[in-house]
Amino acid sequence: MTDVAKTPLHLWVVGGVSLIWNAFGALDYTMTKMGNAEYLAAFTPEQQAWFTSFPMWANIGWALGVWGSVLGSALLLARNRHAVSAFLISLIGLAISCIYQFGMHYADLMRLFGSFPMIFTAVIWVILIALYLYARAQAAKGVLR
Repeated sequence: MTDVAKTPLHLWVVGGVSLIWNAFGALDYTMTKMGNAEYLAAFTPEQQAWFTSFPMWANIGWALGVWGSVLGSALLLARNRHAVSAFLISLIGLAISCIYQFGMHYADLMRLFGSFPMIFTAVIWVILIALYLYARAQAAKGVLR
């Protein structure tokens, strides 16, 4: 018989809210990659060209960041210990994406979008690190199997 901890209420709250939060990232990624005209109408043609100019490795980073977080949230709700790995993969993807956007094309990013991407990305980093640490703590307590 395995010793599995009772599921605390906060796991359902954190898991549910994080899944909703990460679903917005998944929607943004999907609409951008599919070239949805209605969605992209909020951006200038030059901004739209920015999104389509990412090299393959930066797109892979973006995909890992987005889908790793969605998977991590779903696994958290399923009380699966692999949520920790999924959030770690998402952190790696976010780092790759940031290297391209902020490390290699910061001037273009600021010219096209202003300071919003820097602020929003900082928020994403804080939330994602918190989710990773939360999942790791819940796995250590035996809540995640």
